[in-house]
Amino acid sequence: MEKKVKEKKELSLKAKILRTVLVCVIIAGIVVLGYYILNWTGVWEQINSVEKLQNIILSWGFWGRFGFVLLQLLQVTFIPLPSTVTIIAGTLVYGPLQASLLSLAGILLGSMLAFLLGKVFGKKLVVFMVGEKTCKKWADFLSNAKYSFFIMMLLPIFPDDVLCLVAGLTNMSWTFFTVTNLIARPIGIFTVSYFGSGHLIPYHGWGLIVWAILIVLIIAVLILSYKYQKQIENFLLNLFKNKKKEYVIDREEILKNNEIKDRVSPRDRIKETSEKKEINEFKTKINNEKIKKDEK
Repeated sequence: MEKKVKEKKELSLKAKILRTVLVCVIIAGIVVLGYYILNWTGVWEQINSVEKLQNIILSWGFWGRFGFVLLQLLQVTFIPLPSTVTIIAGTLVYGPLQASLLSLAGILLGSMLAFLLGKVFGKKLVVFMVGEKTCKKWADFLSNAKYSFFIMMLLPIFPDDVLCLVAGLTNMSWTFFTVTNLIARPIGIFTVSYFGSGHLIPYHGWGLIVWAILIVLIIAVLILSYKYQKQIENFLLNLFKNKKKEYVIDREEILKNNEIKDRVSPRDRIKETSEKKEINEFKTKINNEKIKKDEK
């Protein structure tokens, strides 16, 4: 029996390795084929440098900017692209200020759309887009610690685009969601854009030393964040945990007591009241007799 289990595990491992190799070969083949097609048609000569690509996009004028805003909107909702990549790409084309403003417009619109999709279409769509496990995890988290949403939107270790989508499943209001995004999103976007452009820290001279130190620090922070992500999540959960549950428990107890009272018939209530009255009168009588004896 154990041998069969081992054989199955070995087969599944081999199958996984073969699938991975096959996928890598297919992707490599597509890339090579795409390169030869671009080279054969002469398109590669026009886009094989950042400056050439920048000139092409700038030649589109308003539509180039419109397309970039649309790309930023879609990467929040439907296209699995990190916003850092698209912001830096836009910075190389439009410069840090324009890229930041265009990215902000697209990402804010995309965030609103993601939140709306969660609110309108509900759990089925969100599960389809992000998976059931991810959906449940962040929906429970935001339901229990709504105000942690702001911190999570600032920190790069959390999936901000997924959080916008899942937030629509919670009781989070439009006002809170919008204000949070209006504050948190610009901080991240402008930071990435201006640092990525080389305006603050150049990519030559003393800047290379600073960049080397920053890259090492960023990698260290990301590794530590990934390693201790559960602890960070628990810290935020405890820090911003809603006090609503205590109220719910009290309210439930009150409702139960009311239900018990409602079940008692009016006749039983009158009987209970008269019995209490008789007991109180008897107690008063005994107390009065004791007082009289003490006076004598």
